[in-house]
Amino acid sequence: MTTELRRLVLGTHNRKKRLELEELLAPYDLPVCILDDFPRSLEVVEDGSSFADNAAKKAIQQAVHLGEWVLGEDSGLCVDELAGAPGIFSARYSGPGATDSANNEKLLKELEKIPWEKRGAYYVCHMTLSDPAGVIQAESEGICRGRIRFQASGTGGFGYDPLFEILEYHQTFGDLGTAVKSVLSHRAGAMRDFLPKLLDLRS
Repeated sequence: MTTELRRLVLGTHNRKKRLELEELLAPYDLPVCILDDFPRSLEVVEDGSSFADNAAKKAIQQAVHLGEWVLGEDSGLCVDELAGAPGIFSARYSGPGATDSANNEKLLKELEKIPWEKRGAYYVCHMTLSDPAGVIQAESEGICRGRIRFQASGTGGFGYDPLFEILEYHQTFGDLGTAVKSVLSHRAGAMRDFLPKLLDLRS
């Protein structure tokens, strides 16, 4: 079993999420793998009651199973007017077999009578790092506030990005593209807080 932090396994099969995480880690001399590199990786049931719970489950269960350092991440969209929904159910908001377009369509329907000034929302990303023994060694969380548009705009990003407007830019994450999102997003914020902890573990 590997004990030193010589490489990091990103606990996701989500291709677009993987690309964002790989880009954020690119400046650091740390080999990065994903679950697709491990045919025997687990399918972790995300039945926690919070983003932190789910991130911890993904990290700990995969780390112990694979004998690797694993970064578990859980993220989603919380809408003020919907009491924080879809929240931890963001990826499956529209039900079994949910897609980004179906989730976006449901969200727009839920908010169709809600005026612009009450459409506040925020993205959350929680990151948890587990060592191969299943001990949590670092955690971080990032939040990015914005507002939900009345209709989608832009083709960049994924999930609810075409609906999520960054107020200072008057554009959605779908409009702004990966370069801007890699600085402003909830995932970027969580990674900024996480990186010093990760680098301390390597020293």
